[in-house]
Amino acid sequence: MVTGNLLIVIFLLSLAALFFAILKLKIEPFLALVSVALVTALVIGMPLNEVASTVTTGFGNTLTGVGILIGLGVIFGQFLGASGAVEKIAQSVLKVFGVKRSPAGLALTGTAVSIPVFFDAAFVILSGLIRSLSSKTGITIVSFVTALGVGLIVSHNMIAPTPGPLVVAENTGAELGLFILYGIIVAIPATLVGGYLYGMLIGKRMKHSGDMEEIAVDPADQPKKEIGTGLSFFMLALPIVLILANTVSKLLLPDTSISSFFGFVGEKNVALLISVFAALFLLRPYISIPYSRLYSEAINSAGIIILITGAGGAFGAVINKSGIGDYLIQTMQSWSIPVLLLAFIFSQILRASLGSATVALVTTSSILGPMAVDLGVSPILLGLAICAGGIGLSLPNDSGFWVVSRFGKLTVPQTLQAWTLGGFIAGLTALATVFVLSLFSGILPGL
Repeated sequence: MVTGNLLIVIFLLSLAALFFAILKLKIEPFLALVSVALVTALVIGMPLNEVASTVTTGFGNTLTGVGILIGLGVIFGQFLGASGAVEKIAQSVLKVFGVKRSPAGLALTGTAVSIPVFFDAAFVILSGLIRSLSSKTGITIVSFVTALGVGLIVSHNMIAPTPGPLVVAENTGAELGLFILYGIIVAIPATLVGGYLYGMLIGKRMKHSGDMEEIAVDPADQPKKEIGTGLSFFMLALPIVLILANTVSKLLLPDTSISSFFGFVGEKNVALLISVFAALFLLRPYISIPYSRLYSEAINSAGIIILITGAGGAFGAVINKSGIGDYLIQTMQSWSIPVLLLAFIFSQILRASLGSATVALVTTSSILGPMAVDLGVSPILLGLAICAGGIGLSLPNDSGFWVVSRFGKLTVPQTLQAWTLGGFIAGLTALATVFVLSLFSGILPGL
């Protein structure tokens, strides 16, 4: 297979080909992703008998993690929307944060939600709220998508016990409690700058077709009666609480019957399934739309998202097997730059090339983590810099890119400008905060 600098050239050309196919040739993203994945595998010299299996395995492995999740999430969202729960939650958010600050409230909500909840699940659950808030405030949907998406991805990468940061803390030898504390400190400005401030800026500059649409609502589809605020928030929080219970029980009561129980009901797919059935029964008095129609609409929406998400995984699998990530690490280890910046760049490039934030964090920390003592850098600061690098540069080889694009109703160029660039700005903000913390390393505990 191809090795050396040519790997980087092929990677960049594959991304260019993907963008050209989608943006210029107007090829459906699912077809473009699968086609580019196959061509890339052939160009790097992958054996012919491995090409198809690599693509299909990448497709299947990705859907193993998110396929059922997306389907259940869409159905759950259909029930919340049809019952009026999303509208009620939107009204409550407006009362607390006000019209002008509602994107900031949504961004910080996303930061809190994504600590225990899988990114895709959280975005799916809250996507209906995005559209409702945009309709009520007049603020473009782009601002809300950016605020929520960046808020979610920041905590997904910065705050344990999310898997990525948890492994980073272990590999760097950082004390977990302090690592969580400083992770929260770094996450807040990153969310507000990359999610809220940039989201408001890009929202004013970007035209979104959804803002101009007048959606006619059949009076027969209106909720039978007004749903209560308490029930609305309960339904929204139910899958989140179940998943959080799983996380907390494993930390506080490991290897017990309690942690086993919550490990089952709090598994993300099971938690959403339980929530769907709870919605089916608890929201029945409020929903006037026939359930058969709700299911049909949900399946139609989920189908294309599942196909695109799996195709993104297939493309990522080809890139991963090509050895690009390993080559980048070997090359950059010889660079003479500050270790915190090196850690950020390692993680950032792996995030872009592999399409997985968690894989980027685990890979970078496994290489640089053991070097913390020899390099004379705080394990916590090194770990935070690695986590900051995993935030931005979500490209079409990342399943999250397509979840944000489809559920946020953004085109590919809009997703790149709002989500990808917003995440990159948040990552830079997080890195800057880490450098500020390093200035007080003699004062602050653990640094």
